[in-house]
Amino acid sequence: MSQPQVSAPLDLDIADGIAWVRLGRPESMNSLNTELKEGLLAALRTAADDPTVRCVVLTGSGRAFCVGHDLKEHVQRLDAGDASLRTTVTEHFNPIVTLLSTMDKPVVAALNGVTAGAGVSMALACDFRIAVDSAGLNTAFAGIALSCDTGASWWLPRFVGPAKAKELLMFPRTIPAAEAAELGLLTRVVTASEFDAAVRDFARTLADGPTLAFGAIKRAVTFSAGAPLAEALAHEAELVTLTGQTNDHRVAVDAFLAKTSPVYTGH
Repeated sequence: MSQPQVSAPLDLDIADGIAWVRLGRPESMNSLNTELKEGLLAALRTAADDPTVRCVVLTGSGRAFCVGHDLKEHVQRLDAGDASLRTTVTEHFNPIVTLLSTMDKPVVAALNGVTAGAGVSMALACDFRIAVDSAGLNTAFAGIALSCDTGASWWLPRFVGPAKAKELLMFPRTIPAAEAAELGLLTRVVTASEFDAAVRDFARTLADGPTLAFGAIKRAVTFSAGAPLAEALAHEAELVTLTGQTNDHRVAVDAFLAKTSPVYTGH
């Protein structure tokens, strides 16, 4: 197992095509202080740029996935007249959520517990969300008189529609995992005893898949969400041409004709 050096309360393990990114501040429910935000951004950049990584899993340690911004650090900086709230959104949160949603490989949020604020936003930016049944999601922003950030205003309406998104943002509450799944916010809900194996199996399936095709599908879906039909069709044509030239495509076609299972290399 490869263990890149990360100077932050975070673990990054890369093994067998999967990058495991684990937030490591369980005593603060993995709230995002400056050190962790910078470490997370660096870890995601490493995973995104590593050609051996074919799937990324983001998870937490302890009883929380991530409860968003570290409010203790935030209050200290407010008291000191520090304007870092404005700059941390552009310097940390925005690049983090952009990497999660645009890297050319699938990203799984493994929600091991409570998730709030920017933690919810990060989870929604991932391609899939597997949650333990005791987990809950809380947008939280309005509860501390802040507008939403880290992409919440972009992702929530696309999952639940504008009206429901406003309700969830303006009247924050902890949404149980079962309800979150019904709303379409979660991919799968499992018991605590099933959680680790479910995440591993899901990540393994993605890592063994056609990585370049997965990346192209991500780009196609994101582009089409804000494009006219003609532009979406043209973009699809470009991506089909691109993926049609990959070794994985040829392997898949040959396997289909031979009635065997393809073995992808991600190229």
